[in-house]
Amino acid sequence: MLKQFQQSFLILVVFTLLTGVMYPLAITGIARVVFPWQAQGSLIYRDGKPVGSALVGQKFSDPRYFWGRPSATSPVPCNAAASSGSNLGPTNPGLAKAVEERIAALRTADPENCTPIPVDLVTSSASGLDPHITPAAAEYQVSRVAKARRLDTETVRQRVVRHTEGRWLGLLGEPRVNVVELNLDLDRSR
Repeated sequence: MLKQFQQSFLILVVFTLLTGVMYPLAITGIARVVFPWQAQGSLIYRDGKPVGSALVGQKFSDPRYFWGRPSATSPVPCNAAASSGSNLGPTNPGLAKAVEERIAALRTADPENCTPIPVDLVTSSASGLDPHITPAAAEYQVSRVAKARRLDTETVRQRVVRHTEGRWLGLLGEPRVNVVELNLDLDRSR
């Protein structure tokens, strides 16, 4: 029986080293060589300091900024250490109430805008960290941002177009706008 225990313990140690140490180090090393920017967090710098990530959304509530998708992470929105969705189904009263509150906040921020609100401005993504919105969601916000920044709407719209990413390889995914990069670009034009 002692021999079986020793063999079991040896197998535990070997596989712990292989799968818990060596494999993660190897994958991390390969990622840093093949995808260095992504492996380091896809950080966006301004004046030599990191101000965000191109892959993690940030919470914006100032009318001068484009607002991203709502985040269901906890304890704070856009918490990269706690990626999660809300797990509320489409018939859940809690989801309906949250969507109604988000619609009211968008209408309050831009009362003159009577166009339909794109769904991605009132529902969170599965990860709660989505840094992108649809071009329609960006277009919905153009007039509010332009007014708050005292810019003409066409100037703001051109910035949105500049930050609209197409489908990957022209086939996969949908066109999208990176909110963090767009807002940083708008700040540079002050």
